[in-house]
Amino acid sequence: MSKRIVVVGGGAAGMMAAICAAEQGASVTLLEPNERLGKKLNITGKGRCNVTNNADLETLLANTPRNGKFLYSAFSRFDGRDAMAFFERLGVPLKTERGNRVFPVSDRAFDISAALERRLKALKVTLVRDRALSLDIVDGMVGGVAGERRSYPAEAVILATGGVSYPATGSTGEGHRMAAEAGHTVTPLRGSLVPLQGVLEKGGPCVRLQGLSLRNIGLTVFENNKKIYTDFGELLFTHFGVSGPLVLSASAHMRHFDKKTYRLEIDLKPALDEQTLDRRLLSDFEKHANSDFCNALDDLLPQKLIPVIVAGSGIPSHRKVHEITREQRRDLLHLLKHFSVEISAPCPVSDAIVTSGGVKVAEINPTTMESKLVKGLYFAGELIDVDAYTGGFNLQIAWATGRTAGITAAREEL
Repeated sequence: MSKRIVVVGGGAAGMMAAICAAEQGASVTLLEPNERLGKKLNITGKGRCNVTNNADLETLLANTPRNGKFLYSAFSRFDGRDAMAFFERLGVPLKTERGNRVFPVSDRAFDISAALERRLKALKVTLVRDRALSLDIVDGMVGGVAGERRSYPAEAVILATGGVSYPATGSTGEGHRMAAEAGHTVTPLRGSLVPLQGVLEKGGPCVRLQGLSLRNIGLTVFENNKKIYTDFGELLFTHFGVSGPLVLSASAHMRHFDKKTYRLEIDLKPALDEQTLDRRLLSDFEKHANSDFCNALDDLLPQKLIPVIVAGSGIPSHRKVHEITREQRRDLLHLLKHFSVEISAPCPVSDAIVTSGGVKVAEINPTTMESKLVKGLYFAGELIDVDAYTGGFNLQIAWATGRTAGITAAREEL
């Protein structure tokens, strides 16, 4: 008789675990309360799905700041290139873009989830629309799962319920609750890859710039005035602070709000070095020599940004441009290259793309993903206390841990 395995959660890690367990000959039941599998997977990468990163073991570990060493074994057996080969075998052509980010050639996340669903069907994995309520554990050994509709006996259970970010996709923290009830430690849950709250003092830049989107800007993050991260891309000012792809990436590096202060510095004109930008300012100032300063920046900046830059420059808004001194122009130049935004906190974890925190890695066997506390209980994906930077690395964690859990749950060793 084949080994019975229940996988709880039909996201990226859960589908991978179910496929790999079934490929080993196990009889697999996949529990998922959502009407669709891969609901969160389908909205990743703005619906394009950044499947993985075209990277080797060392690169994957370097981009996993939260307990990366725990993933050494899983990544050693299944790195970004292995993930690419896996999906191409499932019939999804892939492409590699900037930063070695990997996407479907079609730019459709649905193609990834559909390929996984086809494989599940081909392997005769039983998909049940039910919500797991508790684990059946007797004498330190798992015996199955109790669902809302009925119980599911099993020789092994894989928890792959995700984190607590994007709760509308089904990531409600139920897996953490079940892990805790089984005796596991769940480390504090917070957002990673999350929008940031600005210091919203009256008249501050976030308040005044709400709704402004800036493209092709440079961003540098300072932690206690020490530069810790820099990147280039798009940023959006919001009613609470800042968001956009650039901010989400930066937030993963900002992990100590309880002990440290953070500041963003925006280079509004990263394509121009200071000398080139100064020549551009001189040219614009000649053109608007008899205009008020507040009317001289229309060619250089978005309209909404001009009053904020004028106020920050210290130059009176109605001073004639030809009266502006070299020192004042130098201060303006510095402001354009180093526009500062103070950050007070990350947004709530429910607004995050990825959850940081989860089931404590010291209580999980890194070579098998099996619980050290409960025999036959395995973990995969975002439920575990691991997370990475943007670029496909978090999905790679889901694929690698899901694969390891699926294979080892179906047989005693890899």
